[in-house]
Parts: sequence; structure tokens; C-alpha cells
Amino acid sequence: MGDAEVKIGGFTFKGWYLAAALPLLGSLSGGIYYGYDVVNRFWDVEQSVTEVLDATSRIQALEQTVDQSDVAGLDSKLSQISTQMINILEQQKTLLDLRSKVERAELITDGIDAKIKQLQSDVDNVWDAIDELGKPL
Repeated sequence: MGDAEVKIGGFTFKGWYLAAALPLLGSLSGGIYYGYDVVNRFWDVEQSVTEVLDATSRIQALEQTVDQSDVAGLDSKLSQISTQMINILEQQKTLLDLRSKVERAELITDGIDAKIKQLQSDVDNVWDAIDELGKPL
């Protein structure tokens, strides 16, 4: 291999040059690939850190919103609303009972008006008859 020569583009290379250059070129290309891979991984980690920081800021914003919303105070307000709803339902039952009583009273009084008119007519006729009896022919 020491006597072999290769001519490329007007240059003459001996075999042992090639034997020494190939491992160096292989190591150099592997180093370049490894460096490129390390840089890409670094960029990925940097992007992940940015996403985590964004998520952290969003979480802090949500916590602040929850604190400002007074979620703990909602329990007492809900119990007040529940009590008010119970009172409203009880009053509604009372109103419905009153409504049915009014409807029954209307049914009773509707017939009374006609009877009173008939009785008034009868009383008027009786008075007319009494007045006629008091007059001689």
C-alpha cells in the first residue's frame, strides 16, 4: 500500500496519505455531526424551557384570577340563594292556595248575582202587591 499512488486533479497522493486521511476525515465528519446534534438538542431544550416558563406564567395568571374571583365566598352566596329559593317556593304554594280559594269564591258569587236580582224582583212585586191592597177599588 505504501507504493500505491492515486492522481486526482493533477495531484498525486500516495496510499499511506489516503490511509491516514480517511480516519481523520471520518473523525472530523463524526465530530461535525455530533456538534450539530448537540446544538439541535440545545435548541429543543431551550424551546421546552420557554414553553415551561409560558405555562408557569399562565398558571400564575389563573391563580390570580381564581383569587380575585372569590371562589371561597361563593359557598355562602349559594347557601343564601338556596334559602331564598326555598322561601319563594313556599310563597308560591301559598299563592296557589289563595288562587284556588279565589276561583271557588268566584264560582259561588257568580250564581248569587242572578239570585239577588230575582229576589229583588220578587220583593218589588210583593211591595207592589201590598201597595195595591192598600188602595180601594
